[in-house]
Amino acid sequence: MASSVTRKANKAIKPILVTSFTLVLLMMFLSPFAFMVFTSLKTPEQISVVGAPIWPAAVASFEYNGKEVDMYTVPLNTCEGSENHSGTAGLALVKKGTRASTFVDPDHLERGEFVCQVSWRALDRPWKFSPTFNNYKEVWDTIQFPRLLWNTTFYAIMSTIGVLISCTFVAYGFSRFDFPGRDFLFVVLIATIFLPGFVTLIPTYTFFQRIGWVGTWLPLIVPTFFGNAFDVFLLRQYFMTIPREMDEAAMIDGASRFRILWSVIVPQSYPVLLAVTVFHIVYAWNDFFGPLIYLSTNRAAWPVSVALNTFNGIYGQKPQLIQAGALMTLLLPLLLFIFAQRFFVQGIVITGVDK
Repeated sequence: MASSVTRKANKAIKPILVTSFTLVLLMMFLSPFAFMVFTSLKTPEQISVVGAPIWPAAVASFEYNGKEVDMYTVPLNTCEGSENHSGTAGLALVKKGTRASTFVDPDHLERGEFVCQVSWRALDRPWKFSPTFNNYKEVWDTIQFPRLLWNTTFYAIMSTIGVLISCTFVAYGFSRFDFPGRDFLFVVLIATIFLPGFVTLIPTYTFFQRIGWVGTWLPLIVPTFFGNAFDVFLLRQYFMTIPREMDEAAMIDGASRFRILWSVIVPQSYPVLLAVTVFHIVYAWNDFFGPLIYLSTNRAAWPVSVALNTFNGIYGQKPQLIQAGALMTLLLPLLLFIFAQRFFVQGIVITGVDK
Protein backbone atom coordinates (compact mmCIF):
# COMPACT_ATOMS: atom_id res chain seq x y z
CA MET A 1 0.00 0.00 0.00
CA ALA A 2 2.77 2.42 0.95
CA SER A 3 4.73 1.60 -2.22
CA SER A 4 1.72 2.36 -4.44
CA VAL A 5 1.24 5.70 -2.70
CA THR A 6 4.92 6.46 -3.24
CA ARG A 7 4.67 5.62 -6.95
CA LYS A 8 1.62 7.87 -7.33
CA ALA A 9 3.46 10.67 -5.56
CA ASN A 10 6.46 10.24 -7.84
CA LYS A 11 4.21 10.32 -10.90
CA ALA A 12 2.61 13.54 -9.66
CA ILE A 13 5.93 15.20 -8.79
CA LYS A 14 7.69 14.36 -12.05
CA PRO A 15 5.44 16.51 -14.33
CA ILE A 16 5.72 19.38 -11.86
CA LEU A 17 9.52 19.23 -11.92
CA VAL A 18 9.63 19.01 -15.71
CA THR A 19 7.21 21.93 -16.07
CA SER A 20 9.15 24.04 -13.56
CA PHE A 21 12.45 23.31 -15.28
CA THR A 22 10.92 24.20 -18.66
CA LEU A 23 9.55 27.47 -17.30
CA VAL A 24 12.97 28.39 -15.87
CA LEU A 25 14.63 27.74 -19.23
CA LEU A 26 11.91 29.72 -21.00
CA MET A 27 12.42 32.68 -18.69
CA MET A 28 16.17 32.58 -19.24
CA PHE A 29 15.66 32.39 -23.01
CA LEU A 30 13.18 35.28 -23.07
CA SER A 31 15.07 37.52 -20.64
CA PRO A 32 17.00 39.36 -23.42
CA PHE A 33 13.72 39.99 -25.24
CA ALA A 34 12.14 41.34 -22.04
CA PHE A 35 15.16 43.61 -21.51
CA MET A 36 14.78 44.92 -25.07
CA VAL A 37 11.08 45.69 -24.53
CA PHE A 38 11.67 47.40 -21.18
CA THR A 39 14.58 49.48 -22.49
CA SER A 40 12.59 50.62 -25.53
CA LEU A 41 9.94 52.06 -23.19
CA LYS A 42 12.36 54.09 -21.06
CA THR A 43 13.36 57.73 -21.22
CA PRO A 44 17.05 58.75 -21.02
CA GLU A 45 16.42 59.98 -17.48
CA GLN A 46 15.02 56.61 -16.41
CA ILE A 47 18.06 54.82 -17.83
CA SER A 48 20.55 57.12 -16.07
CA VAL A 49 18.96 56.94 -12.59
CA VAL A 50 21.11 54.83 -10.26
CA GLY A 51 19.21 51.98 -8.61
CA ALA A 52 16.26 52.15 -10.99
CA PRO A 53 14.43 48.86 -11.64
CA ILE A 54 14.76 47.04 -14.94
CA TRP A 55 11.21 47.91 -15.98
CA PRO A 56 10.39 51.50 -17.13
CA ALA A 57 9.87 53.36 -13.91
CA ALA A 58 9.91 56.93 -12.69
CA VAL A 59 10.57 58.22 -9.21
CA ALA A 60 7.36 59.06 -7.40
CA SER A 61 7.10 62.80 -6.74
CA PHE A 62 4.79 65.25 -5.01
CA GLU A 63 4.08 68.93 -5.63
CA TYR A 64 4.79 70.95 -2.52
CA ASN A 65 4.84 74.75 -2.36
CA GLY A 66 4.86 75.03 -6.14
CA LYS A 67 7.71 72.62 -6.86
CA GLU A 68 8.16 68.90 -7.43
CA VAL A 69 9.83 67.04 -4.57
CA ASP A 70 10.87 63.37 -4.62
CA MET A 71 9.17 60.70 -2.56
CA TYR A 72 11.10 58.32 -0.28
CA THR A 73 10.22 55.30 1.82
CA VAL A 74 10.99 56.34 5.39
CA PRO A 75 10.90 54.23 8.61
CA LEU A 76 8.25 55.84 10.84
CA ASN A 77 10.16 55.23 14.10
CA THR A 78 12.83 57.73 12.95
CA CYS A 79 10.40 60.65 12.57
CA GLU A 80 9.24 63.22 15.11
CA GLY A 81 5.93 62.31 16.67
CA SER A 82 6.01 58.76 15.28
CA GLU A 83 8.72 57.15 17.44
CA ASN A 84 6.31 54.49 18.66
CA HIS A 85 5.07 53.56 15.20
CA SER A 86 6.50 50.69 13.20
CA GLY A 87 6.62 50.20 9.48
CA THR A 88 7.37 52.63 6.69
CA ALA A 89 5.56 55.39 4.80
CA GLY A 90 6.00 57.27 1.56
CA LEU A 91 7.10 60.80 2.46
CA ALA A 92 8.12 63.78 0.32
CA LEU A 93 11.64 65.06 0.92
CA VAL A 94 11.68 68.81 1.62
CA LYS A 95 15.21 69.32 2.93
CA LYS A 96 18.15 66.95 2.54
CA GLY A 97 20.48 66.10 5.37
CA THR A 98 23.34 63.73 6.10
CA ARG A 99 21.98 62.65 9.50
CA ALA A 100 18.50 64.18 9.61
CA SER A 101 16.19 65.18 6.77
CA THR A 102 12.96 67.15 6.63
CA PHE A 103 9.85 65.55 5.16
CA VAL A 104 6.18 66.19 4.60
CA ASP A 105 3.43 63.58 4.52
CA PRO A 106 1.34 63.95 1.31
CA ASP A 107 -1.59 62.20 2.99
CA HIS A 108 -1.52 64.47 6.05
CA LEU A 109 -0.39 67.91 4.95
CA GLU A 110 -1.91 69.44 8.09
CA ARG A 111 0.93 67.85 10.02
CA GLY A 112 3.36 70.20 8.32
CA GLU A 113 7.09 69.64 7.97
CA PHE A 114 8.84 67.30 10.39
CA VAL A 115 12.33 65.90 10.82
CA CYS A 116 13.34 62.26 10.57
CA GLN A 117 16.66 61.06 11.95
CA VAL A 118 17.84 59.41 8.78
CA SER A 119 20.09 60.25 5.83
CA TRP A 120 18.11 60.71 2.64
CA ARG A 121 20.80 58.83 0.66
CA ALA A 122 20.13 55.65 2.62
CA LEU A 123 16.41 55.60 1.83
CA ASP A 124 14.64 53.57 -0.81
CA ARG A 125 12.55 55.27 -3.45
CA PRO A 126 9.02 54.22 -4.38
CA TRP A 127 8.89 53.64 -8.14
CA LYS A 128 5.88 53.93 -10.38
CA PHE A 129 5.42 52.24 -13.76
CA SER A 130 5.97 54.96 -16.35
CA PRO A 131 6.47 53.71 -19.94
CA THR A 132 6.95 56.06 -22.87
CA PHE A 133 6.16 55.33 -26.49
CA ASN A 134 7.88 58.40 -27.93
CA ASN A 135 10.96 56.29 -28.69
CA TYR A 136 9.05 54.38 -31.34
CA LYS A 137 7.77 57.59 -32.91
CA GLU A 138 11.26 59.08 -32.95
CA VAL A 139 12.71 56.01 -34.66
CA TRP A 140 9.78 55.92 -37.10
CA ASP A 141 10.43 59.51 -38.16
CA THR A 142 14.25 59.49 -38.00
CA ILE A 143 14.99 56.55 -40.28
CA GLN A 144 11.83 56.88 -42.42
CA PHE A 145 10.63 53.48 -41.26
CA PRO A 146 7.66 53.18 -43.69
CA ARG A 147 10.02 53.37 -46.68
CA LEU A 148 12.41 50.85 -45.12
CA LEU A 149 9.49 48.58 -44.30
CA TRP A 150 8.31 48.70 -47.90
CA ASN A 151 11.80 47.97 -49.25
CA THR A 152 12.24 45.00 -46.93
CA THR A 153 8.76 43.64 -47.64
CA PHE A 154 9.30 43.96 -51.39
CA TYR A 155 12.61 42.12 -51.16
CA ALA A 156 11.15 39.37 -48.96
CA ILE A 157 8.04 38.80 -51.10
CA MET A 158 9.72 38.87 -54.50
CA SER A 159 12.58 36.60 -53.44
CA THR A 160 10.12 34.23 -51.75
CA ILE A 161 8.11 33.96 -54.97
CA GLY A 162 11.30 33.12 -56.83
CA VAL A 163 12.31 30.48 -54.29
CA LEU A 164 8.88 28.82 -54.28
CA ILE A 165 8.65 28.64 -58.08
CA SER A 166 12.19 27.48 -58.80
CA CYS A 167 12.65 25.10 -55.89
CA THR A 168 9.25 23.49 -56.45
CA PHE A 169 10.10 22.64 -60.06
CA VAL A 170 13.61 21.40 -59.19
CA ALA A 171 12.36 19.31 -56.26
CA TYR A 172 9.57 17.88 -58.44
CA GLY A 173 12.12 16.81 -61.02
CA PHE A 174 14.37 15.12 -58.46
CA SER A 175 11.47 13.35 -56.73
CA ARG A 176 9.39 12.20 -59.73
CA PHE A 177 11.62 11.95 -62.82
CA ASP A 178 14.06 9.12 -63.47
CA PHE A 179 16.98 10.28 -65.59
CA PRO A 180 20.66 9.34 -65.84
CA GLY A 181 22.83 10.87 -63.11
CA ARG A 182 19.88 12.07 -61.05
CA ASP A 183 21.29 10.94 -57.71
CA PHE A 184 24.74 12.29 -58.53
CA LEU A 185 23.33 15.69 -59.49
CA PHE A 186 21.29 15.77 -56.30
CA VAL A 187 24.41 15.07 -54.24
CA VAL A 188 26.25 17.85 -56.09
CA LEU A 189 23.33 20.19 -55.38
CA ILE A 190 23.33 19.35 -51.67
CA ALA A 191 27.13 19.77 -51.57
CA THR A 192 26.73 23.43 -52.51
CA ILE A 193 25.30 24.02 -49.03
CA PHE A 194 28.84 23.59 -47.68
CA LEU A 195 30.28 26.14 -50.13
CA PRO A 196 30.92 29.42 -48.27
CA GLY A 197 29.24 32.39 -49.88
CA PHE A 198 32.43 34.45 -49.59
CA VAL A 199 34.17 32.12 -52.05
CA THR A 200 31.90 33.23 -54.90
CA LEU A 201 31.42 36.80 -53.68
CA ILE A 202 34.07 38.54 -55.81
CA PRO A 203 33.30 36.84 -59.16
CA THR A 204 29.55 37.22 -58.56
CA TYR A 205 29.89 40.91 -57.69
CA THR A 206 32.15 41.49 -60.70
CA PHE A 207 29.61 39.87 -63.01
CA PHE A 208 26.68 41.90 -61.68
CA GLN A 209 28.75 45.08 -61.86
CA ARG A 210 29.64 44.54 -65.51
CA ILE A 211 26.03 44.01 -66.53
CA GLY A 212 24.98 47.13 -64.57
CA TRP A 213 22.91 45.50 -61.86
CA VAL A 214 24.82 46.86 -58.84
CA GLY A 215 22.69 49.45 -57.06
CA THR A 216 19.43 47.67 -57.94
CA TRP A 217 17.37 44.85 -56.48
CA LEU A 218 18.18 42.51 -59.38
CA PRO A 219 21.31 40.80 -57.89
CA LEU A 220 19.26 39.92 -54.79
CA ILE A 221 16.01 38.82 -56.46
CA VAL A 222 16.92 37.24 -59.81
CA PRO A 223 19.19 34.47 -58.33
CA THR A 224 16.27 33.23 -56.21
CA PHE A 225 14.50 32.16 -59.43
CA PHE A 226 17.27 29.57 -59.95
CA GLY A 227 16.67 27.62 -56.72
CA ASN A 228 18.80 26.83 -53.70
CA ALA A 229 19.91 23.52 -52.26
CA PHE A 230 18.35 23.86 -48.80
CA ASP A 231 14.77 24.51 -49.93
CA VAL A 232 15.05 21.98 -52.78
CA PHE A 233 16.03 19.35 -50.23
CA LEU A 234 13.05 20.12 -47.98
CA LEU A 235 10.58 20.08 -50.86
CA ARG A 236 12.00 16.90 -52.40
CA GLN A 237 11.80 15.03 -49.11
CA TYR A 238 8.15 16.02 -48.74
CA PHE A 239 7.24 15.22 -52.36
CA MET A 240 8.68 11.72 -51.93
CA THR A 241 6.19 11.05 -49.11
CA ILE A 242 3.30 11.53 -51.57
CA PRO A 243 2.44 8.12 -53.13
CA ARG A 244 3.34 7.74 -56.81
CA GLU A 245 0.04 5.93 -57.32
CA MET A 246 -1.65 9.31 -57.25
CA ASP A 247 0.53 10.45 -60.16
CA GLU A 248 -0.33 7.29 -62.10
CA ALA A 249 -4.04 7.79 -61.47
CA ALA A 250 -3.80 11.32 -62.78
CA MET A 251 -1.89 10.13 -65.86
CA ILE A 252 -4.64 7.61 -66.62
CA ASP A 253 -7.09 10.52 -66.58
CA GLY A 254 -4.88 12.29 -69.13
CA ALA A 255 -3.08 14.74 -66.85
CA SER A 256 0.27 16.09 -67.99
CA ARG A 257 3.36 16.28 -65.80
CA PHE A 258 2.71 19.95 -65.12
CA ARG A 259 -0.94 19.26 -64.31
CA ILE A 260 0.11 16.54 -61.86
CA LEU A 261 2.40 19.03 -60.11
CA TRP A 262 -0.26 21.72 -59.98
CA SER A 263 -3.29 19.58 -59.12
CA VAL A 264 -1.81 16.66 -57.14
CA ILE A 265 1.53 17.57 -55.59
CA VAL A 266 1.10 21.24 -54.67
CA PRO A 267 -2.33 20.95 -52.95
CA GLN A 268 -0.91 18.29 -50.64
CA SER A 269 2.30 20.21 -49.93
CA TYR A 270 0.97 23.30 -48.18
CA PRO A 271 2.80 22.54 -44.88
CA VAL A 272 6.25 22.31 -46.48
CA LEU A 273 5.55 25.21 -48.85
CA LEU A 274 4.57 27.35 -45.88
CA ALA A 275 7.68 26.19 -44.01
CA VAL A 276 9.86 27.23 -46.95
CA THR A 277 7.99 30.55 -47.11
CA VAL A 278 8.60 31.29 -43.44
CA PHE A 279 12.23 30.21 -43.71
CA HIS A 280 12.94 32.50 -46.63
CA ILE A 281 10.95 35.50 -45.44
CA VAL A 282 12.85 35.46 -42.15
CA TYR A 283 16.13 35.04 -44.05
CA ALA A 284 15.36 37.92 -46.42
CA TRP A 285 14.11 40.10 -43.57
CA ASN A 286 17.37 39.61 -41.67
CA ASP A 287 19.67 39.65 -44.72
CA PHE A 288 22.32 42.29 -44.14
CA PHE A 289 25.38 41.39 -46.17
CA GLY A 290 23.70 41.08 -49.58
CA PRO A 291 21.87 44.44 -49.49
CA LEU A 292 24.95 46.09 -47.99
CA ILE A 293 27.11 44.94 -50.93
CA TYR A 294 24.71 45.54 -53.82
CA LEU A 295 22.64 48.50 -52.53
CA SER A 296 25.33 50.58 -50.82
CA THR A 297 25.16 53.17 -53.62
CA ASN A 298 21.35 53.34 -53.60
CA ARG A 299 20.29 54.59 -50.19
CA ALA A 300 16.63 54.86 -51.23
CA ALA A 301 16.50 51.07 -51.72
CA TRP A 302 18.03 50.13 -48.37
CA PRO A 303 16.13 47.51 -46.36
CA VAL A 304 15.61 47.91 -42.66
CA SER A 305 18.61 45.70 -41.76
CA VAL A 306 21.14 48.04 -43.42
CA ALA A 307 19.44 51.25 -42.30
CA LEU A 308 19.12 50.03 -38.72
CA ASN A 309 22.83 49.25 -38.56
CA THR A 310 23.63 52.80 -39.71
CA PHE A 311 21.12 54.17 -37.21
CA ASN A 312 22.77 52.18 -34.38
CA GLY A 313 26.13 53.68 -35.29
CA ILE A 314 24.77 57.23 -35.12
CA TYR A 315 22.64 56.80 -31.98
CA GLY A 316 24.93 54.45 -30.06
CA GLN A 317 24.57 56.60 -26.93
CA LYS A 318 20.78 56.21 -26.93
CA PRO A 319 20.05 52.56 -26.16
CA GLN A 320 16.32 53.22 -25.83
CA LEU A 321 16.15 54.19 -29.52
CA ILE A 322 18.28 51.24 -30.63
CA GLN A 323 16.09 48.78 -28.76
CA ALA A 324 12.91 50.40 -30.08
CA GLY A 325 14.17 50.12 -33.67
CA ALA A 326 15.18 46.48 -33.15
CA LEU A 327 11.77 45.64 -31.69
CA MET A 328 9.94 47.32 -34.58
CA THR A 329 12.06 45.32 -37.02
CA LEU A 330 11.44 42.07 -35.18
CA LEU A 331 7.69 42.44 -34.87
CA LEU A 332 6.49 41.35 -38.33
CA PRO A 333 8.62 38.16 -38.61
CA LEU A 334 7.60 37.25 -35.08
CA LEU A 335 3.90 37.62 -35.89
CA LEU A 336 4.39 35.60 -39.07
CA PHE A 337 5.99 32.75 -37.16
CA ILE A 338 3.29 32.79 -34.46
CA PHE A 339 0.45 32.55 -36.98
CA ALA A 340 2.21 29.95 -39.16
CA GLN A 341 3.88 27.86 -36.47
CA ARG A 342 1.47 24.91 -36.75
CA PHE A 343 2.09 24.44 -40.47
CA PHE A 344 5.74 25.36 -40.03
CA VAL A 345 6.42 22.62 -37.46
CA GLN A 346 4.33 20.11 -39.41
CA GLY A 347 6.36 20.76 -42.55
CA ILE A 348 9.68 20.39 -40.73
CA VAL A 349 8.60 17.10 -39.12
CA ILE A 350 7.31 15.54 -42.33
CA THR A 351 10.30 16.61 -44.44
CA GLY A 352 12.53 14.75 -42.01
CA VAL A 353 10.76 11.42 -42.61
CA ASP A 354 13.00 8.87 -44.29
CA LYS A 355 11.60 7.68 -47.59
